[in-house]
Amino acid sequence: MNAAAHSPPGDVESNYEHGRFCCFPKDPLDDVETWSESVDKVLSCKAGQIAFREFLKSEYSEENILFWLACEDYKKIKTVPEMISSANRIYSEFVQTEAPRQINIDCTTRENITKNISQPTLTSFDMAQKLVYSLMARDCYPRFLKSDIYQGLLRKANSR
Repeated sequence: MNAAAHSPPGDVESNYEHGRFCCFPKDPLDDVETWSESVDKVLSCKAGQIAFREFLKSEYSEENILFWLACEDYKKIKTVPEMISSANRIYSEFVQTEAPRQINIDCTTRENITKNISQPTLTSFDMAQKLVYSLMARDCYPRFLKSDIYQGLLRKANSR
């Protein structure tokens, strides 16, 4: 994981400044302007994910993007033992009541996941992921666009 993933909230801009994003094939600031087009643009690029995560961390809702990313990885699993292990990890970290990073989903969705967790499928978390995505798109994303984190990166991109 790169340096920004462990930085305090609001420190994303200084990480760009100090060139700590060496794993990117191109300058991560190239895509900053496109992030205002949709939450999908933010989530589809590593730099966008990092900036959005830092913003969500500042709002105490980092579990949303962490869950969404975990679900994206989960859907790529190829073996049953790995799927079972990963499903249980996602369930215990994000879904079960009193989970350390409990996501905000309705009780019916939570109950359905709980009922089927002993025999997970690649779609076990789809409904919960859609709910969390909607929450991020509707509530968090508009605030992200107005945030100091995004505005600072936008200024930096435009001043190059």
